[in-house]
Amino acid sequence: MRITGDHGGLAIEGRLDVRSAADARVRLHQAVDGGQGDLVLDLSRLESWDATGLGVIMGTHRRAGRLGRRLVLRAVPAQLQRLLVATRLHRILAVEGTVPDPYGTSLPALGVTQPNPLVAPYL
Repeated sequence: MRITGDHGGLAIEGRLDVRSAADARVRLHQAVDGGQGDLVLDLSRLESWDATGLGVIMGTHRRAGRLGRRLVLRAVPAQLQRLLVATRLHRILAVEGTVPDPYGTSLPALGVTQPNPLVAPYL
């Protein structure tokens, strides 16, 4: 795994898994702590990940939020997009563009939610 970039934008290349999670966590947290505004995480060269890698991304998201920042995922691989939809994490994480759902439609990205006409609003 290799991470390049600075406090405003990073790119992950290779595998984000149990073997690389500790190093990735340190690098991502340093970027969050040292910058301001959105932290863009380019995943276009991410080859594979596991639950630990996804945990690193979620931990970075939480840390960014505590510091008044936002983690934005860019160029999310299709397999990871499907995982984000299946786990409903696409509703929590900011994702550039749209994320396809399992039925081939597009779900809103960047935390924008649209009212569902089939669900009654909270009263």
